[in-house]
Amino acid sequence: MQATEQTTIRWPEEFQPDRCAVHVRNELEIAAPASHVWSWLVHARLWPTYYDNSHNVVFVTDTDSSILRENTRFTWRTFDVNLQSQVREYVEGERIAWDARGLLGLYVYHAWLIIPRDEHNCLVITEEAQHGLPARMSKLFFPNRMYTQHQRWLEQLQLMAKQGLPSEK
Repeated sequence: MQATEQTTIRWPEEFQPDRCAVHVRNELEIAAPASHVWSWLVHARLWPTYYDNSHNVVFVTDTDSSILRENTRFTWRTFDVNLQSQVREYVEGERIAWDARGLLGLYVYHAWLIIPRDEHNCLVITEEAQHGLPARMSKLFFPNRMYTQHQRWLEQLQLMAKQGLPSEK
């Protein structure tokens, strides 16, 4: 697939992949409507119900909301690291990205693109770039861990999206 504006992450300057200790890209053709995938993705409090590498998602802002929005701040745990995140890019139904900060200078940018193919299928791309000592150590000792976990997230996201929209409970 040729990269276009629609299939390209809009990296902040400090997260250009060639400037980061770690960069991972995953993608999956999902046999479910893009709107379903989007809904499961922005319902961040539900991540732990289908992605076992996500824990304790708590909204710091927009606490009355059930979904991520532009500038939503939240805390969570992933890869055994507690993170503070903020949504930095938000284009309804199309793209979302958040940063994350953790101990020892860990600084992350995680972006998602949802590209409809037709009314029942979409391509989902997720990329993450990282700075800091934990990123360098993870790359050294667990070189494929993030790729593997993000692929699992995509696969589980697909299973949920095929079941329909998430419940607002």
